[in-house]
Amino acid sequence: MIKVIIADDHPLVREGIKKVVDQSTIDIEVSGEASDAHELMDMLREQKADIIILDIAMPGKSGLDVLKDIKDFHPNLPVLILSMHPEDRFAIRALKAGASGYLNKSSISDQMVNAIRKIVVEKKRYISPNVAEQLAARVDLNHEQPLHESLSDREYQILCMIGSGKKVNEIAKELSISIQTVHTYRSRIKEKTNLNSNVEITRYALQHNLID
Repeated sequence: MIKVIIADDHPLVREGIKKVVDQSTIDIEVSGEASDAHELMDMLREQKADIIILDIAMPGKSGLDVLKDIKDFHPNLPVLILSMHPEDRFAIRALKAGASGYLNKSSISDQMVNAIRKIVVEKKRYISPNVAEQLAARVDLNHEQPLHESLSDREYQILCMIGSGKKVNEIAKELSISIQTVHTYRSRIKEKTNLNSNVEITRYALQHNLID
C-alpha cells in the first residue's frame, strides 16, 4: 500500500485529493493530513510515508521552503508539489529544489494517481509535457534566460506578488514576514532585474506570464 501525506491549508483540496485516491485506486491511501509546515514536520517525525503531496502556497512558509526542509531531514522521501499556478511559473524551481514532480490543481483528477505511481513505484520524476519543454529549452546553450531566473525562490515569489498588485503590508502578512523584510527583498529584485518601480515590475510580470 502506498501511503500518502497531504500538506495543504485548504480542507476542500485535501478532501478532493482523498476522493480521487479512494475512487480510483485500491493500492494508495491517504495516511495523514497537515494544514501547515509545522504540522507536517511533526507528522513526519511520528509516521512514515511513501510520498508527500505538498501545496506550494503554504501559510507562513512557502512550499518551496518546506520542500527544502523535508529534503534536509528526509532526503529520500519524494515530494509532489501541488499548485494553482501553471507549470511555467514554479515547476522548474520546484524540481531544482528537490521535488519529484509538479502538478497543477486543475489536473488533480486526471493526473494525480499516475503521478503518484510514477514517482513511488517507478522511482521516476513526474514531468508534464509543458515542463519537459522548459527543460529542453534550458539545455539550449543559445537560450537566453529571462531576468527573473536570477532571483532566489523568495525574491521570485515576491516579484509575482508585487506584479499582481499586492501591497507591501499584504505581502508581509501573507508570508508572515516583516514589512521591512519585504522592502529588502524588493530592493534586491530591483537590483538584480534593473526594474526600478512597481509599475515596471508589474509590466515585466505581465510580459512574462508570471501573474494571472
